[in-house]
This record gives sequence, structure tokens and C-alpha cells, in this order.
Amino acid sequence: MVVRTALRARYLTVGLALIACGFVVACAGSNSTPAASSPAGSSSTPAASPSSQVSGASVTATETDFKITLSRTSFAAGTVTFVVKNGGQVSHALEVKGQGVDGKTGTLQPGQSANVTVALKTGSYDVFCPVDGHKGLGMNLEIHVA
Repeated sequence: MVVRTALRARYLTVGLALIACGFVVACAGSNSTPAASSPAGSSSTPAASPSSQVSGASVTATETDFKITLSRTSFAAGTVTFVVKNGGQVSHALEVKGQGVDGKTGTLQPGQSANVTVALKTGSYDVFCPVDGHKGLGMNLEIHVA
């Protein structure tokens, strides 16, 4: 009986410790935007946890129906985080493609935000909304990295 009570107490302690660890991990990333991708530019969905490797330059990309506006137009080679905000009335996403890079967000509903971090090299890149038909409606920019 004493052994059984001691085991229950140990399991309860371990269980509470695991719950506490989960709470700390969940709270640590709660003030970040919903999505990020690795510096290599792999894709993620809006519900993904933020990347702890986000560093370098940052640019805000605001998507409306049917236009993309960047907060800056000059880029140097290196890591760039696109902070994407869907300011439109329909779903959008953002993709950065070129020079071997293909980074993208998941689909963002109106009002949602996400990050995509890519390692840019010298050259040209296409920045566009990959949602069906949006690129052809004007949601397409070309950026140049010096």
C-alpha cells in the first residue's frame, strides 16, 4: 500500500512537471506572429510556431485585394523576414521565389499575419500571392537583391 501511494505521488509530480513545462513553452512564443519558416525559406502554415532563428532584415508585406505593398524596396543579400499581413477581404498567402529560394506562408484569412524568413542571395526574386489567380490579378512584385 505504501509503495502504491509513493508511485502515485511520483506520477502526479512528473505529470505536474510536464504540464508546467508545456505551459512555459506555450507562453514563451505567445507574443509572436503565428507563422515563420526556416531561414532556408521552407514553407509553413499560419498555425506553426515562430522561428527562433529569425534574424537580419525585416520587411512588412501588406496584402490587399489585389495588391502587395512592401515597406521597403531595397534589399541586401542575407536573411530577410517578410512580416505578412492580410489586409484584404479574401484569403491570401505570400511566396518568395527565385535563386533557389521558395519560401511561403500558409493561407491567411482576412486580418491574419504570418512570417516567412528567407536567405536572399544577389539576384531577382518574385514575390507573389500563390492563391489561385491572385498573381494574375496584380499580386506580383519583383525585388532585386544587390
